[in-house]
Amino acid sequence: MNTKVNIAGVEFKNPVMEASGTFGSGAEYSEFVDLNKLGAVVTKGVANVPWPGNPTPRIAETYGGMLNAIGLQNPGFDLFAKRDIPFLKQFDTKIIVNVCGHSTEEYIDVVEKLGNEPVDMLEINISCPNVKEGGIAFGQDPKAVEAITKEVKKVAKQPIIMKLSPNVTDITVMAKAAEAGGADALSLINTITGMKIDVERQKFALANKTGGLSGPAIKPVAVRMVYQVANTVNIPIIGMGGIKDANDAMEFILAGATAVSIGTANFTNPLVTEEVVAGIEDYMRRHNVEDINSLIGLVK
Repeated sequence: MNTKVNIAGVEFKNPVMEASGTFGSGAEYSEFVDLNKLGAVVTKGVANVPWPGNPTPRIAETYGGMLNAIGLQNPGFDLFAKRDIPFLKQFDTKIIVNVCGHSTEEYIDVVEKLGNEPVDMLEINISCPNVKEGGIAFGQDPKAVEAITKEVKKVAKQPIIMKLSPNVTDITVMAKAAEAGGADALSLINTITGMKIDVERQKFALANKTGGLSGPAIKPVAVRMVYQVANTVNIPIIGMGGIKDANDAMEFILAGATAVSIGTANFTNPLVTEEVVAGIEDYMRRHNVEDINSLIGLVK
């Protein structure tokens, strides 16, 4: 039985990884999960300098998920390279580094530095606010998506995955823009913008007022977007959004995702990634499937 998948020339032993920002950079979860069993570990967002993130409160529970307005708090590239990469190199798993920035220059700085590091792929988070364009996210304007993809691709030594924002009118337009810019793969979806109000306190539940909604509540939207994009572009997709078990993961694969990423479920079940790996193998056995690749995009 073959569970290996290939994305832009990088071979993964299975299609399961975790979503950036829900797993630290691996060390926090390594006491629960055997990282050797995962196809890849996706790190928390890494910027060129440390980011303090947003003021608190910045997490709120919602029906079927959660809102977060962490603001991509991270220790910056230098500490990440010194501490987290050596830790992850101990394991037989691929390393995907999530990169964030407020400007094209900031992204390029991190991507250039990562060119000298032993990591396998870069996931470029274009849901960051573009400070030079009045704070609109890079991922909400197709011209900006294509431009940042081109600039990053010029300097990247590893294949690049563009992480698309769902907070757009037509996700396929953004996907085509990333493909036109030279993206090697896409990951989708990022969180959906939401809000919660504490009615007793008569205040916003988050200091930031709005946050990113994740968890099972967004899965049907994510599956629909993965399906649309898979039928629009010719580059591989990593699907994510509300996956909590192997059945959820299989929905994304059948819709056209080559691999899947598990996010919010890690908070309620730290063992979920390993369980999904085993569950996909069980699904393949039950359906007499020899090769996972034969299931990618099977539902048309």
